[in-house]
Amino acid sequence: MMVALTSCTAIFILLCGFVLASPTATETHPRLFNKIYAFGDSFTDTGNTRSVSGPAGFGHVSNSPYGSTFFHHSTNRYSDGRLVIDFVAQSLSLPFLPPYKYLKGNDSFHGVNFAVAGSTAINHGFFVRNNLSLDITPQSIQTQLLWFNKFLETQACRGAETKTQCKAAFDDALFWVGEIGVNDYAYAVGSSITDDTIRKLGVASVTGVLQSLLKKGAKYMVVQGLPPSGCLALAMSLAPVTDRDDIGCVRSLNNQTYVHNIALQASLQSLREQFPQAVIIYADYWNAYRMVMKNPSKYGFRERFKACCGVGEPYNFDMFTVCGMPSVSSCKNPPEYINWDGVHLTEAMYKAVHDMFIKGGLTHPALSNLLDMKHH
Repeated sequence: MMVALTSCTAIFILLCGFVLASPTATETHPRLFNKIYAFGDSFTDTGNTRSVSGPAGFGHVSNSPYGSTFFHHSTNRYSDGRLVIDFVAQSLSLPFLPPYKYLKGNDSFHGVNFAVAGSTAINHGFFVRNNLSLDITPQSIQTQLLWFNKFLETQACRGAETKTQCKAAFDDALFWVGEIGVNDYAYAVGSSITDDTIRKLGVASVTGVLQSLLKKGAKYMVVQGLPPSGCLALAMSLAPVTDRDDIGCVRSLNNQTYVHNIALQASLQSLREQFPQAVIIYADYWNAYRMVMKNPSKYGFRERFKACCGVGEPYNFDMFTVCGMPSVSSCKNPPEYINWDGVHLTEAMYKAVHDMFIKGGLTHPALSNLLDMKHH
């Protein structure tokens, strides 16, 4: 059962006030944030990649049934509907974020999404040097930072005579850094590069980008950890059946993302010490996903492992015949599935994760602290 919005805990009265307020009531309050800048990979990308530019194997995102549940056509999101970032925007009474590469006119007034499917945490050059760049999206989180800087120069700060005017671009902005790094591990599979190397380089790269944003003036930041990637149909279909953990997912991969998240959190702690004036929140994707896996029916899910859109046994997933290809159909009831296409999640799962971040206490420090700070 989904927790009704009305059961807001005291600390979330603030946010719920925004979600539940009638339009007239909302107008009398200033918005908590008036813009969001988002970064990340396909879990956060709202349209920067299209079929032609998408990662190998998932180059069909512009076709139906992508987008079928909510938008009723493909919006180049890797899901049947909205993503976590879309629910975040809605919770804050903001419009959906436009993708940076396809900005039109005044689109960017309430923020921009720089996330790109297939994106890595480590710079693309590293994969090229190690001969691992077969058909891989060349963008990394570093690229997204370059785009953000360019956006500031050409739009947000254009015509600003002083640094203070440009700082206004940051004042009421929420920086949402979606999970990034799962692709790095995937690209290194079967090579001599160790998980340890990927983790160190990946966390260092993300930390450098966060540091750069904080130095520029970012004050409010939410950073998502990696999901338990061993629960995705792709991982389940490739790993030996002996490699399983307590929730039935691939143990080795879930350990990999768990260890990555510990390193990321340590790094965020040192950023908090360096930038005491900023609020830096860790969103625990790993545990949010696990909570759903442990008790799926509580969140309305019936199918934990199978992809809704795909073909093949036993997980309805085949790497060479994927969602969006003409011969592939999707299930009739996506909200009952966690996995959408074997690598990405359904709108229902993104909603469940969002709700745990916003109302379920799976952010450290609590997201409510941030909302309270903004309120005063």
